[in-house]
Amino acid sequence: MAALKQAREIPQNINEEYYQISTEILSSFPKYRPPVDLFTFRDDIGVLAPYSRKGVRLSNEQVEEVAQLCSTGDLFVSRTDHPIYSRHIVKQLDLVLQDHNLKEAEIADICIRALLMRYTEFHEQPVKSLLEPLYRDTMVVTEYLWQDKHHINAFVRRLFRKHSPGRHAINSFSIGLWLWMQITGEYRRKDLDRLALALLLHDIGMSKVPAFLLQKAGPLKAEEKEKVLLHPMLGVKVMQKLEIAFEELLRACFEHHERLDGSGYPQRAKSGQISRVGRLSAVADSFSAMICQRPHAPAKQPLEAAKELAADPQRYDAEMTKLLVSVLATDGFGQFVDMDKSADTSE
Repeated sequence: MAALKQAREIPQNINEEYYQISTEILSSFPKYRPPVDLFTFRDDIGVLAPYSRKGVRLSNEQVEEVAQLCSTGDLFVSRTDHPIYSRHIVKQLDLVLQDHNLKEAEIADICIRALLMRYTEFHEQPVKSLLEPLYRDTMVVTEYLWQDKHHINAFVRRLFRKHSPGRHAINSFSIGLWLWMQITGEYRRKDLDRLALALLLHDIGMSKVPAFLLQKAGPLKAEEKEKVLLHPMLGVKVMQKLEIAFEELLRACFEHHERLDGSGYPQRAKSGQISRVGRLSAVADSFSAMICQRPHAPAKQPLEAAKELAADPQRYDAEMTKLLVSVLATDGFGQFVDMDKSADTSE
């Protein structure tokens, strides 16, 4: 999608604190009560001046004037209103591709929150009507990643540390795609789309496991454990029923608990029998689980978890785990962002 063309050059100090509203985003706001404070650019003094307060009703004349200001690039929102702004865009994720004033970190925040919302809804009720918005938003994210593969770095800086099915899916998506992009080199857009969906949905079989088993703090009984061990096959069945059973997705669902030495499940497959997608899903799934606080286990630090996986080459792909250790050990992603706080207010 084409980015909004600026009608004027805005001073850098203003760009740091405010961003222009695109016509697409303005049209998605309530017409008479915009949810954010609006500002206009004053040519005579070269600064922004308040135009209207969030939630205050605009007159018909103001609605027309706001539309005109927006079309000429003279309508702005403060970056302090980003939480409100992002909560709005989360429900219309394609708008992130149209608003070029959003920073990379802001886009990553919005994309992650949108995927978390869509995945959580689908996990609670895995039906086609809820798969479609999740699929659509995933394609928006892959379009963004296709533009520049380095965009994935901002996603990896935003790993969740508290467990939920949605958080686990997003962590696995971010880590798995990052590893795949580093190792693969050249790839097709179709491959990116398919792998993104595979990583995001690899654990969907857990939606068919009784919730009380997943929340149990103590050890599972034999019959309880048996129900959990069925989830890879249940995930495959869910995807087949929804007619989205492409190879990468089926492999991710079925093989993410297989281990190279044959100690995994459900088939006890060994190295040569496990697909590359299965190996990748195993690393992403295990790492994502290890770094999150769960009922039966405390959260490990990301570097600690990566080192533990790398120390187990009999079970996990050594190329992938060593790559993960190397970047975490050198602070390759910079400062991690606490995504759990914003998720707690949006789930």
